[in-house]
Amino acid sequence: MTEQEKRKGGGGKLTRSETVTVRLDPKLRYLAELAARKQRRTLSSFIEWAVEDSLRQVMLYQGTGYNNDESISFADEAGKLWDVDEAERFARLAITYPDLLTHQDQEIWKLLNDCYLLLPAKLRDRYTGQLSWDWPILEDQVFPTLRRYWPDLMMSYSEGTAACRQWVQRTQEQVVAGKVYPGFAVHAKQEPEFDDSDIPF
Repeated sequence: MTEQEKRKGGGGKLTRSETVTVRLDPKLRYLAELAARKQRRTLSSFIEWAVEDSLRQVMLYQGTGYNNDESISFADEAGKLWDVDEAERFARLAITYPDLLTHQDQEIWKLLNDCYLLLPAKLRDRYTGQLSWDWPILEDQVFPTLRRYWPDLMMSYSEGTAACRQWVQRTQEQVVAGKVYPGFAVHAKQEPEFDDSDIPF
């Protein structure tokens, strides 16, 4: 096999869709099949269309309608929430809609906040203490770095509290030493204290 053929065969597979098992009661399935016939679709195609259409109806944010305070649907935010890379997809969700994080997601997000990988993009108002994010830095520096560290983070998380603590401390040391973000200095006042009790395992 040539090197070119190896490259063609390697990497992730591109698939049109993923299989999800859905349970429907007999009445709903029958009506869905009729609706699929009406649209000249298969049942699976109809269900996929129905789910996609419902994303326009389910609101992430319910606006008042006054002073440009408009409602935001899942479809509206699809471009912000989706990324082909798991690490970046996770960070985008945690930053924009933290209320949608599961308990496990919250534990992982805390580890990421404790390890300093997110610090370059964090903006803290000096008067109110309110946190905001520098999106250009997130896109250019933090997300690419997060992708590199993600496999080790997930491995440590699966191994329990001790492994998580070691990963956080090891990553902190690398960031402080300038090995992760060259030229980025971590000041003492920026550094959060790491405490095992902070991880809700």
